[in-house]
Amino acid sequence: MSKIRDRIEDINNNGRKALSIFLTSGFPTIESFVDNTNRIIDAGADIIELGMPFSDPLADGGVIQQSSQTALKNGITQKQTFQFAEKIKLKNDIPLILMGYANTLQKYGREQFEQDAINAGVDGLIIPDVPLEEFDDFFSPFSECLDKILLTTPTSSKERILKLDNKSNGFLYCVSVTGTTGVRDGFDNTIIENLKSTYQTVNKNKMLIGFGISKPENIKQLSPFADGFIIGSAIVNSLQNDGINSTVELVKSLSEACGK
Repeated sequence: MSKIRDRIEDINNNGRKALSIFLTSGFPTIESFVDNTNRIIDAGADIIELGMPFSDPLADGGVIQQSSQTALKNGITQKQTFQFAEKIKLKNDIPLILMGYANTLQKYGREQFEQDAINAGVDGLIIPDVPLEEFDDFFSPFSECLDKILLTTPTSSKERILKLDNKSNGFLYCVSVTGTTGVRDGFDNTIIENLKSTYQTVNKNKMLIGFGISKPENIKQLSPFADGFIIGSAIVNSLQNDGINSTVELVKSLSEACGK
């Protein structure tokens, strides 16, 4: 039973793609974070990915790295991130996913981390630096209460995609391009063919595309090859440079594109 998968299924059954929005916990300020998140959910986010700030976020591009540094300077703690999750879930019955790095869980204590995450209403985890080969060992202290979402990349073979799909719960995170996260102008035929092939290969989970999705046109272009989309850098960039009102309008436009 997966709340995340069930929610994506419901959205797809209503003729829409799911919209997952990534937000760095405690950014741009600790004080504004929960209110900003609630406004973004009201604007059309179907799932929230809460980024756990880390000093060396390897998979993240410059925008999200910078937001992580800002949040750490703001004094964000893991306990506060759990408190944010709890407050968000009090007002919104949508899937909430924590995204971060293995070191954060190790430092916190994996069993304690899971317990506090469950108590805060978290539904899933994305830990991109735990590879498939170390998955069982790393998550051995965990129960089945939290979905663990794995990532496939453009270099993943068909055999590996099937293994990742089999091990993942909630959905399979399809990284659209090689490299780190970040805003792109568009997607060429090579990328599209790769996404199409991956989408046809995945058979257990719903598949959401992330990395480089920044505007409604991207969603419309890639819509046939996904069950939903993950937007991170464009949202964080908007919060940094344009403020929450403009970010709300961006989320509305992305949500609208998910319905077409």
